[in-house]
Amino acid sequence: MSKTIRYTLLSLRDLAASVGPFILLAFSLLTLAYVWLDPNPPKRVTLATGPAQSAYAEFGERYAKLLAKDGITVVLQPTEGSAANLQLLRDGKVDLGFVQGGTSAPSGEADQPLESLGSLFLEPVWLFYRGKTLTTLPQLKGMRVNVGTPGSGVPNLMQKLFESNRIEEESMQLSQLEQTPATVAFLGGELDAIVFASAPESLMVQMLLQTPGVKLMDFAQSEAYSRRFSFLSPAVLPRGVVDLASNNPPLDVHLVAPTTTLLSQRSTHPALLQLFALAGNAIHGTAGWFKRAGEYPNINNNELPMAKEAERSIRAGAPLLQRYLPFWVANLVERMWLAMGIILAVLLPLSRVVPPLYEFRVRSRIFKWYAQLRDIEQRFGDEPDTAALLDELNAMDISVQKISVPLSYTDELYALRGNIQLVRKKLSSGAVSSPAG
Repeated sequence: MSKTIRYTLLSLRDLAASVGPFILLAFSLLTLAYVWLDPNPPKRVTLATGPAQSAYAEFGERYAKLLAKDGITVVLQPTEGSAANLQLLRDGKVDLGFVQGGTSAPSGEADQPLESLGSLFLEPVWLFYRGKTLTTLPQLKGMRVNVGTPGSGVPNLMQKLFESNRIEEESMQLSQLEQTPATVAFLGGELDAIVFASAPESLMVQMLLQTPGVKLMDFAQSEAYSRRFSFLSPAVLPRGVVDLASNNPPLDVHLVAPTTTLLSQRSTHPALLQLFALAGNAIHGTAGWFKRAGEYPNINNNELPMAKEAERSIRAGAPLLQRYLPFWVANLVERMWLAMGIILAVLLPLSRVVPPLYEFRVRSRIFKWYAQLRDIEQRFGDEPDTAALLDELNAMDISVQKISVPLSYTDELYALRGNIQLVRKKLSSGAVSSPAG
């Protein structure tokens, strides 16, 4: 190894030994901040969706696919629908779930452990029927109507609509079958009408809209319903939007639609809320039958408080670092930057002692020999055995010659060796003159 490399490594070793305590302190503080802030989210999360082939199930698959890119496994929990999802959330059995407007309790309830990640899409009430044209709900009297399973939230919604129209449930033959068997029964003539509350992405809705002989009820009073019920919005299915070639539907169809939100536990990790909100921007932000591009998701029509992380992500999109760095790195920096700033503010003043500490460490290897050199010089004259002192001094000189210091401190090393030589001359002169005396 060349002398230049050797001295360089020596300087680096001394510097590392001087800086070491501060690195250890910084690492300890960062570790404590990491444990306290818990910046990285769990890699597994449970999302309550809905029945098979429903819009909830379809959207759940899309969320799972997007979050998998960031290393998050989304476990999809099939349910009967909105009401079941809300109950699972309240019981703490899932982390997130799709919930239809009008299902959750008012935001004023203090004991509500949930928060919203934004309004995602409209879920129009699709009332499919056969026979004479229907324009109002009272015309359903005497008909066999399926209003969905209790866990879907549709029965509760339809009950409110029936009550607002002063329709007695006994005046109809109501059933609460699941979507698939209800559709089979409807197409088989066992039911006169069937009600869904779903996004148009639902496979059942898509199929029934294009089934010959099946009609979709036009809610002519859609504006009135939206004024009576805050969770309902008027929606229009535009003429020809289902199939432009066949002009399906032949006329604009007025519908009423609750807004679906994504709810989460308040204890859900903030980074997960951010990821789901960003995924919602990608999934629900495009144009559709009942929306314009960028209209959803939004922070309006929420019955529960908005999660701050979700609101920030809906408004501003992905944070700057996440646009260029992997999620785990960007998220760690974003959530630790304040702690790192505080740690730097503490360590910067302390770092001023590093140069004096480095200098003391190097010079101490030289200065520690001055005590022995001074002792030898003081003992000269008190001890008759000058030869023993010379032997001790020579041994010291040999040890000093083995000292290695950075090049910038060699002047002090040579000064020590020069002082040793001066003491040697003094002892030698004394040893020569002593016999003559």
